[in-house]
Amino acid sequence: MGCVYSRACIGEICVPRDARVKEPESVRPKAAELAFFSPASSNEEEETRDQIDSRLSLNRAGDPELGITRLSRVSAQFLPSDGSRTVSVPSGNFELKYSYLSQRGYYPDALDKANQDSFCIHTPFGTNPDDNFFGVFDGHGEFGAQCSQFVKRKLCENLLRNSKFRVDAIEACHAAYLATNMQLHADSLDDSMSGTTAITVLVRGRTIYVANSGDSRAVIAEKRGKEIAAVDLSIDQTPFRVDELERVKLCGARVLTLDQIEGLKNPDVQCWGTEEGDDGDPPRLWVPNGMYPGTAFTRSIGDSIAETIGVVANPEIVVLELTEDHPFFVLASDGVFEFLSSQTVIDMVTKYKDPRDACAAIVAESYRLWLQYETRTDDITVIVVHINGLAGANGEAAKPATILRPPVPQVLEATGSESPSTFSWSSSNHRARHDISRARLRAIESSLENGQVWVPPPPAHRKTWEEEVSRLLYSICFVYTKVFSHLSCSVFMCYRHI
Repeated sequence: MGCVYSRACIGEICVPRDARVKEPESVRPKAAELAFFSPASSNEEEETRDQIDSRLSLNRAGDPELGITRLSRVSAQFLPSDGSRTVSVPSGNFELKYSYLSQRGYYPDALDKANQDSFCIHTPFGTNPDDNFFGVFDGHGEFGAQCSQFVKRKLCENLLRNSKFRVDAIEACHAAYLATNMQLHADSLDDSMSGTTAITVLVRGRTIYVANSGDSRAVIAEKRGKEIAAVDLSIDQTPFRVDELERVKLCGARVLTLDQIEGLKNPDVQCWGTEEGDDGDPPRLWVPNGMYPGTAFTRSIGDSIAETIGVVANPEIVVLELTEDHPFFVLASDGVFEFLSSQTVIDMVTKYKDPRDACAAIVAESYRLWLQYETRTDDITVIVVHINGLAGANGEAAKPATILRPPVPQVLEATGSESPSTFSWSSSNHRARHDISRARLRAIESSLENGQVWVPPPPAHRKTWEEEVSRLLYSICFVYTKVFSHLSCSVFMCYRHI
């Protein structure tokens, strides 16, 4: 969930800066279009990739500008025709096979609303073939799409330009997040009521560095006997966390649900319990004497007004050593985790051998659940990365990772200008909301035929990636549109779920 505010109740305070960046009408998606970012192949892109990759061996591994040139000229967001790409990690003697999918949200009152999610994949990242980078950015607010695009570009550049990037990835990640936040504030793009969350994973050999600011999420699969367990590599930064709740209160934030703000519930009594039971009305942050900005997260990049009440860009950083017990990891925006738990997502990926099929299944199920429980869907973005062939340093089976056993992963948090310090990983992600009015649930269930789990067709009979995903999502949208047309209670205040 992003931020919520009403211009009518904010008045002059919300008037943005003069310089605004708006999406040209010519590039906006058509109202009837079900837009998604699909992994299409590009011969031109492959030629450029080969040309620039050949330069990486010219003894310039320490040149950050060459890596930044590569960022601007080569995009790993173009995949081969089969929908997935495999890259080698030389120092670890293993491979990463990945795919992704980003689906624009369905908003009945704004059919042409842009996808505010963005993502980046750089394999390799910079000039070192042992470095691979993955990121998901969930924009929010009027200029959320532009903010997420700005951040995904600048964050990568700042990370590569940081003098400590090669020797201390933790310090470099921390500095890059803060520098990007300052650049967004200084840019002509209005971030007073807009911004983006950011979840990034740097794979450096056998070590991964997960940096998180906001409520998108990274999850890794861990083999535990015959079971595959989900291990959260980030903890959503929301007012549901006691530590984050107390921190923003000390900064002057009022933390109330919309029902409390509107006088439907007592504002002096904490009425929320867990994320599973929030019924779509989570606690939000408000300035002391106004009904804005209403952010449902406690950290982000941008959001200059929310920054005055404790919303910071400082990332929480997790470091993990990969072993053969880690078959894959997933990055996704909160559009996935609103109704799916981390374990459910891991279970879904386990069912598919190809990460492209796992991405399609996760997006489809997330989309279906949004339309079942809401009158709209959030933007949905997921990256699935398989870890293949990882063994011990001498070819032996790697030992089970002790870092994931209690007291769980090593987490480092950087605050202010101080160096990162280890803190206790005492919370976990619980979001998988299923609360809904019984009357509305009965109406939905009685109007739907028994659904079936999506199964990918055999490779010999596959349509193109675009055709498969488009068909799948159109069918889901058609069924639930029919249902909502018969529901008298489907009209809610639009701003409740922005």
